[in-house]
Amino acid sequence: MAASRDSVPSQYENGGLIETVGPKYAEIVVIRHGETKWNADRRIQGQLDVDLSDIGRKQAFAVADRLSREPKISAVYSSDLKRALDTAEIIAKSCGCLRKYLAHFDRRNICVFGKVIKDLDLRERHCGALQGVLFREAAKINPEAYKALLSDQDDLEIPGGGESFNQLYNRCTSALQSIAKKHRGDRVVVVSHGAAIEALHKRASPSGNCKGKVLNASVNVFHLSNEDEWIIKSWGDVRHLNQTGFLESGFGGDRKSG
Repeated sequence: MAASRDSVPSQYENGGLIETVGPKYAEIVVIRHGETKWNADRRIQGQLDVDLSDIGRKQAFAVADRLSREPKISAVYSSDLKRALDTAEIIAKSCGCLRKYLAHFDRRNICVFGKVIKDLDLRERHCGALQGVLFREAAKINPEAYKALLSDQDDLEIPGGGESFNQLYNRCTSALQSIAKKHRGDRVVVVSHGAAIEALHKRASPSGNCKGKVLNASVNVFHLSNEDEWIIKSWGDVRHLNQTGFLESGFGGDRKSG
């Protein structure tokens, strides 16, 4: 589907829509990275390090401006892949998250550096032999990998070093739970990827399907409790993209498009 650049409402309410976070919960604002040229071209990214497009950077500034006018952000976490990290750094600068950290990798592969805390477990699903391949050509280039990518079998790995959905689910949900335990009573931002965010939705709503693809620069709010309770407070909000628009196709915004 063609990109929609003018279909978003022109106004949205800042602040007041998000409930005050009590000491029992961490409020985690999960954001998909801004758009890339590969998203627009429908090319499978996986864990390849693809830059934001010009539109993607504008989307990152738009979501950053929105968050800067909402309740305070205590910390910003991100996948280490450049499209997510650049989005996160724009948000961190806008929201005044200027706390400095010593650079190191901990036991969970988290690199702590500068304004944004990088966590490798927030990366996109590894799409194996299909990374870098145009989606329309994937079935011809590697039928076995293409079948695995589209499969609903959660334990099926994508040939060529790719992950199963279960592997993605386990690392992403563990990462978010770990972040929540560090930030009870706080509001934090996590910037990640389409399939990874779909996995988080499944953890919070095991019996409910994620409706459509996770759109670029969309805002998705979770509350995580001390009792390991996950609640989705809002989902798929792109009202801040009234000037930039977004790809209605949402390509790359789920486990089956990478």
